[in-house]
Amino acid sequence: MYSVREKKTKGKIIDIISINGFPMASNDKVFKIEGNKIRKIKIMNKNLANPLVSKKVMKKYDKLIEYLTEAVLDEDDDGETCREALNQIEKFRLIIKNKYRDFLKKKEIEKMSKQLVLFQKELTKKEIQIRESYLEYMDSNKRSR
Repeated sequence: MYSVREKKTKGKIIDIISINGFPMASNDKVFKIEGNKIRKIKIMNKNLANPLVSKKVMKKYDKLIEYLTEAVLDEDDDGETCREALNQIEKFRLIIKNKYRDFLKKKEIEKMSKQLVLFQKELTKKEIQIRESYLEYMDSNKRSR
């Protein structure tokens, strides 16, 4: 089922922006259906949108996990990498919550959430250790004077 909206239509027009659905492509991508150029396609059925959304989210999630692994293993002196990694976790969570939650399965969201919580705890521990070692260093410099 599809609906083509032309500029010269008469009658009631439903604006595609107000429909809650998963946008299939960006505005630059053009699809051709029966000779008509279609720019915006939204999938409203959650069962149809799930595989597309899941694939898109998993790509982002895998990149985030790779970045977080590097951040945990990195020997950073000032803790900037830890703070940036924690910010990336929150950014990813907000994207999932606002854009994709309706189209993902509950198990997928829980799995990602559990792993992100573990990374968040590790990064927080590492940031606290860096802060404590910095305070000890500053304290020992004050005593040596």
